[in-house]
Amino acid sequence: MSVLKTLYKQTFIYGLATVIPRMLSFLLVRLHTDKSVLQNVSDYGEVSLIFAYFVLFNVVLAYGMETAFFRFFNKESNKDSVLSTASVSIFLTSFLFLVIGLLFQHQIASITHIHVNYIVLVVWTLFLDALVIIPFAYLRALGRPGTYTMVKLTNVIVNLVLNIFLLVLLKSLASNFKLLESIYVSNFEVSYIFISNLLASAVTLLLLVRFYFKVTYVIDPFLWKKMMQYALPILVAGVAFSINETFDRVLLERLLPENIAKSSIGMYSACYKLALFMMLFSTAYRLGIEPFFFNQSKNQDAEKNYAKVLELFVAFGAVILLTVVVFIDFLKVLLIPNQAYWEAMCVVPILLLAYFFLGIYHNLSVWYKVTDRTKFGAYISVFGALITLLINALFIVEFNYMASAVATLVAYFTMTLLSYYFGMKYYPIPYNIKKIALYICLAIFLSALSFYKFRENYFLGSGLIILLISIICANEKTIIKQLLKR
Repeated sequence: MSVLKTLYKQTFIYGLATVIPRMLSFLLVRLHTDKSVLQNVSDYGEVSLIFAYFVLFNVVLAYGMETAFFRFFNKESNKDSVLSTASVSIFLTSFLFLVIGLLFQHQIASITHIHVNYIVLVVWTLFLDALVIIPFAYLRALGRPGTYTMVKLTNVIVNLVLNIFLLVLLKSLASNFKLLESIYVSNFEVSYIFISNLLASAVTLLLLVRFYFKVTYVIDPFLWKKMMQYALPILVAGVAFSINETFDRVLLERLLPENIAKSSIGMYSACYKLALFMMLFSTAYRLGIEPFFFNQSKNQDAEKNYAKVLELFVAFGAVILLTVVVFIDFLKVLLIPNQAYWEAMCVVPILLLAYFFLGIYHNLSVWYKVTDRTKFGAYISVFGALITLLINALFIVEFNYMASAVATLVAYFTMTLLSYYFGMKYYPIPYNIKKIALYICLAIFLSALSFYKFRENYFLGSGLIILLISIICANEKTIIKQLLKR
């Protein structure tokens, strides 16, 4: 039980590093969707489309080396060699990307339908973000979530402050200060958003630059080959995941009529943010459990601990799902005050459930990570990506962003089932399926009841939340008492 308490302590701290920055980023959603900042919904659609490519290339530039670093840092006796090999590998590939991106910026702009000025900003930001991949992984491997959280928070605060300054204050201050007048450019709002991201990434690298003084800059070819063999299936899985995560924006832009494409992306992306409450929880949980999976792999009680971790994840996730659905209309007014975006609110419950299953999938993925069968992760993710592409391609024209939301849910649900099936075959874990299914079904039923029958009835909705929590506490009272003990 002390092992689980340590896990939840680290998950809580990593959660701060994930949840608080994203909560601050919700302020950016409110800012970017304000009529006085980005006047048209289509402008926000443009920003969202660019960030969709951000997700894809972040995965490509990491190419699974972060997870490979965890695996070999815990496995190999020469940890300095692992650290140096991973760091040099990421640096060289990132520099190569930077050179290619700048040399072929016009060709990239033509392919992606993104203005070339934005391409330059994005390429530099991606390069800087890639350079902190291994430093962040090193902090997690050393069990230093406090430092990790501090740096993450600094990144978001800098980004937030710069967005507020460049998008809100600069225009009014430019008329009074000649220096600021030389900086201000009218109708430059989208560029200001990406300049803020670039400068925030630069500050993050500066905060972690001491890490590079610890690296010996010697790459072990044999070790690098083993790490790449482990990492490449994770890269494939990551690319497939990014397709599930954000490629629907690209498909909306390609398949919808030009006069509605960007505005549809804008509405969908803004309402998509409300589903991030579940993703935040899932991400924080994943950041906590990934080192935990590897550390516990040789423990004789590993399988039982893995089973309990999933059970508790589902219990917490069920409560989060229902709570967000009950208060969804309060949240939309708070975070997206511009009613022009509310048309897409119908996608939020679907996406919340999709991210719930994604979190379950991440918990189930322990079997192929600790048994070095990462190729199964790639197979499953690719299958999920194919489902996403197929449903979007067939139904976007008729159902617009609703098709994208349903595709995300179907893909993540299918991936969860496949991971469970193969996990039971290659690394059986005694999951309490009946209890897990009970929590999921209860959360779905109560959420549907709240959203479609008693929407905006917060009194009744609060009662449904209390009912669900009471059922979970009755089933988990023993472990809750143990976790609460000092």
